[in-house]
Amino acid sequence: MNDEPRPLDTGVGQPTPGQQTPGQHTLGPHVVGSRVVVRRLVPGETGPSGGPAMTDVLGVCEAWGGGVCVVRPADGVPVTIALRDVVSGKPVPPRPSVRDRVPARVAQEHGFALFPDLVTEPLGGWVLRDSATATARRANSVLAFGPSGLDGDTDVERVLAHYDRPVAAVLTGSPEHTRLTALGWVPESNESDTLFQVAALAQVSRALRGAAHPDAAVHGTTAPGGTGDEAWVRVTVGDHATAFAALDPAPDGDWLGLGGLAVDPAQRRRGLGLAALAACVGWGGERGASTVFLQVLGDNAPALALYERLGFRTHHRYRYLTPR
Repeated sequence: MNDEPRPLDTGVGQPTPGQQTPGQHTLGPHVVGSRVVVRRLVPGETGPSGGPAMTDVLGVCEAWGGGVCVVRPADGVPVTIALRDVVSGKPVPPRPSVRDRVPARVAQEHGFALFPDLVTEPLGGWVLRDSATATARRANSVLAFGPSGLDGDTDVERVLAHYDRPVAAVLTGSPEHTRLTALGWVPESNESDTLFQVAALAQVSRALRGAAHPDAAVHGTTAPGGTGDEAWVRVTVGDHATAFAALDPAPDGDWLGLGGLAVDPAQRRRGLGLAALAACVGWGGERGASTVFLQVLGDNAPALALYERLGFRTHHRYRYLTPR
């Protein structure tokens, strides 16, 4: 069997003497609009080994035809490459968005603003979290994402002493998850992992366009006394509250957190929850938010399907552990 690479049929003839024969690749007109990496010959230049010089171009393919392809790198300056100079290439996954590149620990910190009376205390690289009014585990547990950096089991001993009922949030499958499990910690409940989901606020806003319900009235407020300590949206039909959503009193940077969405079981599947979400997103957009996030249990299939349609994707997953 001949394992030599086949020359690329560019339609403009074979490479001139002295050039390296272009290799096999999966490029073509079908990659226009996609992110690609292209290795090309640099005509007239010699590489370090004495052979032809080559260089790689990474960017979005904007054109393919007429004997050339055009690739626009991240710096925005398009590069025109003769097809006869293409040595190899392939499509590559899209570059992760800015919000996807945010570490899980930092993403979690954006959610602190959901609890106005939250008190945090560093425990090395961990964070002790306490709230006198909130019952959510996010407000009454240690955020153990990454190593604490403390010697031995000092961190665990401090957690046990700090809480009447110790709970630790750990990234699923992380070294902290493994370590606490080995020390006898078990899932805090039988619930599935919690999924931290993010989306571009503009994308969610487009998906919710027209979500206003003809029979519903949307009410929003900050409390107490309009000080911004708390924000919520309530949807009513007549005199009856049918849907409720809590959100950050102000975006943390440009991140807007949704703390909860509840719809009267008797009023579900009428679009009332969507009306509440649309009001929340509109409220955040007016205040400069560009990213919206929420947290949902991984076994809540209906909610996950809805959030996926709106553009949300899982940023990270974690679970809560407690001593046996």
